[in-house]
Amino acid sequence: MGKATGFLEYEREVPGEVDPLQRINAWQEFVIPFEEKRLTIQAARCMDCGTPFCHVGRMLSGMASGCPIHNLIPEWNDLVYRGSWKEALKRLHKNNNFPEFTGRVCPAPCEGACTVGMKGSPVTIKNIEKAIVDKGFQEGWITPTIPTAHTGKRVAIVGSGPAGLACADQLNKAGHDVTVYERADRIGGLLMYGIPNMKLDKGTVQRRVDLLAAEGITFVTNMEVGKDITIEELKSEFDAVVLCGGATKPRDLMIDGRELQGIHQAMEFLTRSTQSLLDSGLQDEKYLSVKDKNVIVIGGGDTGTDCVATAIRLECRSVMQLEIMPQLPLTRQPGNPWPEWPKVMKTDYGQQEAARLYGTDPRRYLTSSKSFIGDGHGNLSAIQTVNVEWVTDPQGGIVPVEIPGSEQIIPADMVLLALGFTGPEGGLVEQLGVERDGRSNVKAEEHYMTNIPGIFAAGDMRRGQSLVVWAIHEGREAAREVDCYLMGSTDLQ
Repeated sequence: MGKATGFLEYEREVPGEVDPLQRINAWQEFVIPFEEKRLTIQAARCMDCGTPFCHVGRMLSGMASGCPIHNLIPEWNDLVYRGSWKEALKRLHKNNNFPEFTGRVCPAPCEGACTVGMKGSPVTIKNIEKAIVDKGFQEGWITPTIPTAHTGKRVAIVGSGPAGLACADQLNKAGHDVTVYERADRIGGLLMYGIPNMKLDKGTVQRRVDLLAAEGITFVTNMEVGKDITIEELKSEFDAVVLCGGATKPRDLMIDGRELQGIHQAMEFLTRSTQSLLDSGLQDEKYLSVKDKNVIVIGGGDTGTDCVATAIRLECRSVMQLEIMPQLPLTRQPGNPWPEWPKVMKTDYGQQEAARLYGTDPRRYLTSSKSFIGDGHGNLSAIQTVNVEWVTDPQGGIVPVEIPGSEQIIPADMVLLALGFTGPEGGLVEQLGVERDGRSNVKAEEHYMTNIPGIFAAGDMRRGQSLVVWAIHEGREAAREVDCYLMGSTDLQ
């Protein structure tokens, strides 16, 4: 695929970005697109590797290796190299309902498993994917495709995140009448409110939602299933229900001082910021203001990074990111061989911006939070931390142990908890009476169906907190099972 010797002739190149000190004054995406000629050269690096690992999509050592939705990467790379962009778009959409999302926010496990990356730099798969779909929209190639046949079956989907949207898209293609219920005021789930605008422009999300609506999917916002509409109503009106509500129960940090004012969950901070930005350009002041405040973000993942970048744009005085884990190595280690996901040090956009603005990387590794400290009036004023080291306990587990004398008091006017999620919220799940697995997720192992006939589950609600690309995979797979349940067989891929 591509040019047979391309990976030997051309070096990996990635798009440029707007300078951090400039982009922090705006909320727009900041990646500078490549021109077509350079994209063609990058696509030429996709070697004819015989057995591509980039689209395998399996779990190795607890992490995704290759693309979970089995993107036909070598095929559309070859088509881009040959200048057949419209055909590349068709191959891209064959397995991926929303490449404009994954091309922006996916961490690209495909590149971690790229054969070229075994001894060199992997193909820029994610960038080429984004370029293909963006060109498709620009050229007007992506238009509503309305199903010609209708089955008369009705399906309700609860939740409009990537899993719900993918499931709805597939079931609509199969000719079913699909209604998506969303408790928020906009469709998109975490795509809309969980990811900041500079990382995924909300116009990009709305563009796809509008396309799905034009194809016949019904979207209902401000409607919480189990509260605004009963479960019995859904079950009586629809032939099947798919739960795609996500794993939205945040992990908390119950240490001394947790009751103080100024401690918030990361998703509350991100959601309110984006909602205010979209509603009024931040003029309604309904977001959590960090202007001139010292902000501490607890958690080193992508959500923590998004909090750092958002706090900077909201003009915080300082921002620090605390991580209990050690800093990752700069290169692959022997225990992390290809094609596993490379566990290496990465400096993301939020850290880049903080480093340029404040002169230092905001991350503090091997740091545990001991207590929150108040000002005597119920407000947060500082956080007490301690350094830790990871040691092997008598049972063979690796645990953090505090280092005596390493305690530190750090000024803090606001703390944002970016500690991940513990599973789906309880209300709807408990009302339905569906079983849960050992991790509190909805149990729907065989055919994506729960213990209640006709009730299915997909996405983070079923598998736990995960990647957008896994959610799309789950939505597609659940759609196949629902179609088969309703019709006895399925042609969905």
